[in-house]
Order: sequence, then structure tokens, then C-alpha cells
Amino acid sequence: MPRLTRTDLGDLNLFRAIARAGGFRRAAAELDVSPSALSHALRGLESRLGVRLFNRTNRSVTLTEAGRDLLARLEAGFGTIEIGLDELSRYRGEPAGQLKLNVLSDAARLVLAPMLTRYVTAYPAVRLEVVVQDDFVDIVSGGFDAGIRFGGRVPEDMIAVPLGPELRWIMVASPRYLETAPALEAPSDLASHRCIGLRTGTGAVYHWELERAEEALQVRIDWAIVVSETALAIEIAESGGGIAYCQEGRVAAQLENGTLREVLPGWSSFGPAFHLYYPSRRQVPQALRALIRLLQGK
Repeated sequence: MPRLTRTDLGDLNLFRAIARAGGFRRAAAELDVSPSALSHALRGLESRLGVRLFNRTNRSVTLTEAGRDLLARLEAGFGTIEIGLDELSRYRGEPAGQLKLNVLSDAARLVLAPMLTRYVTAYPAVRLEVVVQDDFVDIVSGGFDAGIRFGGRVPEDMIAVPLGPELRWIMVASPRYLETAPALEAPSDLASHRCIGLRTGTGAVYHWELERAEEALQVRIDWAIVVSETALAIEIAESGGGIAYCQEGRVAAQLENGTLREVLPGWSSFGPAFHLYYPSRRQVPQALRALIRLLQGK
């Protein structure tokens, strides 16, 4: 069996990062190195191993059969090493290492942001990376330790931890817009208004769900504007561009200072709470356990 050198171990981990990222440029950006340096390291690794690990074209980088076999072994091996390093936290008395999260933009603002200062202050040995992304991603292949999504969007093979109560969704618009807009007394009147649609991470435009007592309906109208980010929808509404549909918590400050008003306040909707989720087949890092405790108020 060939003896592994420090260079071999480093280059094998770089190979793993390239495979996870799906290309040299993305992996280089995540590792904060140049694509040429990654390419050089991989060529050296392939030369020493005597096999090609990637098929490269101008447009894509894909694993060869040998590359797929090696990656499967490395994931198991490096995973064991990472667990061993994480378990050392018991002897240090506090979590350490890297914690990488993939979080919805709404969850980042409402759940994570208020707690981040407390977390990094309490656990200075943890290197925390938060990727804010509304597109749905595979957190395992993306190299993330955990994600935060709405409860109904968590994959079934993941362990999910609720973060707070159900979320109330409301419609909002600026006073300036409402002063000159047509009458608005029932959901059917929305057809005469400029409504701001939101394209979700699945690619579909979300149709507003409204409830009042025992009544429930789904609004289907021609959107005046469609955006893919809640923050932008709220900003458009604040500037008088139309009516936005969002979580009540995202506009609490605007409702209080009067820059936005709730539209048809008798009609709203409750949806699943945010959930933090992580792979069921992996040991939970100490740094993640500490974050979960903080987010749950324990």
C-alpha cells in the first residue's frame, strides 16, 4: 500500500471539494484559491495515482468511474476524521471547527441574524459560514452541515428541528399606493390591483393563500411584477409599487412606523415554522448542537 504524504492528503481533500462543487471555479471560490492552483494540484494528484479522476470539457467537469469510486471512499474516510476531530471538543470544553449552513433569506433575517452575535461570542473557536440561498439545494452534496427551510420543504430523510411557532403570512402595501388604488374590500378585488408575485426556490410562482375563520382560498391573478426575493418585494411595496405577500415578521418594523399597512387584515394565512435540518446518517457536530440549543432558547 503506497504511503500517503501530506501533499496527497491535501490534494485528495481538494479533489473532494471540486467534486462537491461540480467544477473548478466554484470550488476555488469556496476555498479562496485560484482555479489554476486547483487545476495544477489535481493534475499532480492524477499523475501520482496514474488515473484520470475528472472528464474535462470547456463547459463541464464530471467524475470518471475511478473518480466516483475514489470520492465514495474519501467521503467515508474524511467523514470519520471530521467526527474524530469534532469529538475532541469534549476535552476542550467548547465546540470548535467549521460549521457551514445553507439558509433561506427569510430565515436568515428572522431566525439566524438575531442570534449570530451571541453564537460567535460564546463559541469563538467555531468558524461559521452562512450561505443565504432561496433555491433548494442538496445540503449533503453541497458540503453543508445543516440547512434552514420551511417545515413543509425539508427532505424526508433528514432530521428536522422546529424553530419557533407557525408563521403568519399577510399582504402589505404603502399608504401612498392605497390612497390612489381601487377599492379593496375582499380578496376578489385584488384582481384590480398591482400585486407582486414571488418565485420560490422550486422555480414556481407562489399563489397567495388566504384564510378567514373557516374560509380558505388561493389567489390566482396576473402578477404586475414577479421577483425571486422577499426583500425586493417588500422594497417595491414600500415605494408604492403594489401589494406584497410576506411573513408578518419581515415587515414588523414597517408596520410599526407606518411605511407599510396590512391589506385586508381579516385575511391572512398560517404556514409551517422554520426548521433546521441535517442528515440523519451523520453524527451531529458539537458546533451544530450548540447552535440548535441557542435557536431553541435552551
